[in-house]
Amino acid sequence: MANTDRFHDYLAAYARKDLAAIGAMLSDDAQLRDWNLAVRGKEAVLAETARNFSAAATIDIETLALYTSEDAVAGELRIVVDQHEELRVVDVLSFDAQGAIVSIRAYLGRGDGAA
Repeated sequence: MANTDRFHDYLAAYARKDLAAIGAMLSDDAQLRDWNLAVRGKEAVLAETARNFSAAATIDIETLALYTSEDAVAGELRIVVDQHEELRVVDVLSFDAQGAIVSIRAYLGRGDGAA
């Protein structure tokens, strides 16, 4: 499976709020860093993800652009939480040789009305 497919699978699981599916994608020493926090270890990443899920009734994710390298995929995303809160985010997922996610880095942008 290509890393772009893994990236899309992660986003689909996130939009479904499927913690078990995300857990299956993570390496044991996975890292998560966003504009609010940084955690290391699969359980810590899943705990933070679960907090995000509990704070939102719905999560819709649209991929605007993808950028790839040998072991990482970056996606420019439009995320709509609870059908009204719009976030512009760049997610960068890095993968190990077996295809497990070793890092998730999320960068918050600003919405300017452009697609």
